[in-house]
Amino acid sequence: MNNKKGQVQCINDEILEKMQLKFRYKFLNNNLMAVLKPEDYKFLREVEKFYINFEKKYNITHNEDFYEWFPEIGKAGLLTRINHFNNFDLNYEPYGLKAEFLRLLATDFFDPQMTMSMGACVLAVNPLLLHNEGVDVRLKALKELVTGEKIGCICITEPERGSDAVHMETTCDKQENGSYLINGQKIYQTNGPKADWAIIYACSEKNNGNTMAQFLVDTSWEGWNVEKINIPWVPRISLGKETFKNLKVPKEYVLGAPGLGREYLFEGLNLERLGGCSLYVSEAWNAVTHAVIYANMRKQFNQEILKFQGVGFTLSDLWAKTMNLTLALLYISELVDNTLKKNDGILPKAFNLSLGVYVSQLKYQCAKLSERVCYESANLMGGAGVCDNTLMQDLLGISRIQEIGAGTRQIQQYIMSYSLRRLFKLL
Repeated sequence: MNNKKGQVQCINDEILEKMQLKFRYKFLNNNLMAVLKPEDYKFLREVEKFYINFEKKYNITHNEDFYEWFPEIGKAGLLTRINHFNNFDLNYEPYGLKAEFLRLLATDFFDPQMTMSMGACVLAVNPLLLHNEGVDVRLKALKELVTGEKIGCICITEPERGSDAVHMETTCDKQENGSYLINGQKIYQTNGPKADWAIIYACSEKNNGNTMAQFLVDTSWEGWNVEKINIPWVPRISLGKETFKNLKVPKEYVLGAPGLGREYLFEGLNLERLGGCSLYVSEAWNAVTHAVIYANMRKQFNQEILKFQGVGFTLSDLWAKTMNLTLALLYISELVDNTLKKNDGILPKAFNLSLGVYVSQLKYQCAKLSERVCYESANLMGGAGVCDNTLMQDLLGISRIQEIGAGTRQIQQYIMSYSLRRLFKLL
């Protein structure tokens, strides 16, 4: 584990040595090698090898501006594996939700805050995958995002709307030449202040989701104004509040005209939330790995603290829950991947609709898992879990916001309770 700048060492050299990335990867691999197919395990190891070499090459301290790493990581094909991107001759293999999960696992062990910001770039990639129609400017933006040349964000949430993504106040007014003027505000956009490309949703009539539209925006255009929000739990991630003042969007950048935006917003929601689930479970593995290594090496009263029931039994419970949700995520990821490949990369409407409640169940449980496992793992490590000697402080902070992002915990519970009502009516 590379020491952070200005850090006071609180953990002894022997334990810090064992918490290096390569040893944490070994613990993860020993857990997953029996449940992964050989080709999947091989891919996981390839991603791990990249980050081990990357950390060594740049002597990473995890105080750096990780956005500067995106071009090199993108060049290696490790910013996203959600698609093969054959139209750019990238030919990523493997690809799909399961490959994306494995990529996220290895990436989160390297740098949790960077991994979250990558997820926001992927959210900007997905609409361009579905709605580029071969238009040059859209394909250019898509390739730049996929390869890490540019940073992306997606603008949905508004200051006065929160989880109500349908009744937007941000407006889009069509001009005679087919362009649109966007006015309004968005907030809590991951990567907003750093973004080169943004996907923006707006309505031609305020609060009328049926008039929603979807746009690709170059953030260098006049009318794009952004402020960085201070969220202390994730200090290295740039989250923004965007204000649009007559932001002019040319017609070739209109991904979905008014009336199509709502459909486009929800068509990718299940896949995006599944990507979130992968992130949350990755954070849990990272945290429990830190705690397992520490508990096996830290001695108190002349024996390893893992041998005390209060530590060993609690850690076993966290480990079991993390593995169980990992198995569930691997199953549903493979199910979705197979369905996508059978239907030319598009989820059938009926399947996508039924998938929604399962995704809400997973999102709810995985976000809850991340929060509990990260906190309890840090707690088991005592002072070593809350100082800045390891990545535990990053995991503690980032896990605190996972039940809020991508649809709050209460929204997921509402979806689930509504589905229970629908299931009852089928009796």
